[in-house]
Amino acid sequence: MAMSDHKIFDTVKSYNDFNDHPTLHPLVSVLDFSKAKPRTGHRMMFGLYTIILKEVDCGNLIYGKQNYDYQEGTLVFLGPGQEVDVTNKSTKYQPMGRGLVFHPDLITGTSLAGQIEGYGFFSYNLNEALHLSEQEQHTILDCLEKIEQELQRPVDKHSKRLITSNINLFLDYCQRFYDRQFITREHVNKSVIRVFEKLLNNYFHSEKPYSVGLPSVGYFADELHLSANYFGDLVKKETGQSAQEYIQTKLIEIAKTKIFGTEKSVKEIAFELGFRYPQHFSRLFKQKVGISPNEFRNSGKEGY
Repeated sequence: MAMSDHKIFDTVKSYNDFNDHPTLHPLVSVLDFSKAKPRTGHRMMFGLYTIILKEVDCGNLIYGKQNYDYQEGTLVFLGPGQEVDVTNKSTKYQPMGRGLVFHPDLITGTSLAGQIEGYGFFSYNLNEALHLSEQEQHTILDCLEKIEQELQRPVDKHSKRLITSNINLFLDYCQRFYDRQFITREHVNKSVIRVFEKLLNNYFHSEKPYSVGLPSVGYFADELHLSANYFGDLVKKETGQSAQEYIQTKLIEIAKTKIFGTEKSVKEIAFELGFRYPQHFSRLFKQKVGISPNEFRNSGKEGY
């Protein structure tokens, strides 16, 4: 794609201008994409929090190496620093749907600033988008309308708090709908957990602990073609443990087996599990089991 097709949106106005939309506030905008002129694909980089609700099937997105086909009622989230390609089979397409963009400066000094990291979906991959029911779409559109109404009013001392409060409400609804999506896709999620468990076992029975070190959440997310945040949220909802806790639980299980089943030293076992420093292994083991590896071995009680 030519460099002229590379768009960088680091201000609300630049994104509004691209979509033929007026700028009512320098730090936040609710967009109606049907007002934009027909266009071809672009590579876009955002310095903004960007949420797009597509109301029709119009154009594909490429994020990383994955292609995601927008479908009706799909809500996509992009955080500052993310980049995406928009492609289309035809020469031009008419964008449709609604959007919400806001600059990080908007939430500075507000309660939302301390909560924004908790909305992990801003770091999800595009193929992990939120698929809304008709009722959920109405709720989302109602939230956007409330934000838009506030933007239409003259700015006063209440404006920032009311706008950010409504964005907070909007994001809380999105979190609820994602939780619903995790539940309705439970059979898919359980399959992911099964593959995760298999990958964990294979990892510890391979040379990877020596060559790579301790297994990371990011490693398994990549193996499963999921974003780290989505994968972590999925594991938490299915198992009650964070992905890191799940990995550590498996690690301790294997460590217990090695301690009882071999004559290897704690140092050797630590290296086999991927620890660079044996004392880190001993510290984790004591934290999880309550006693040190040597005390566990001397206890002679498997499953202590």
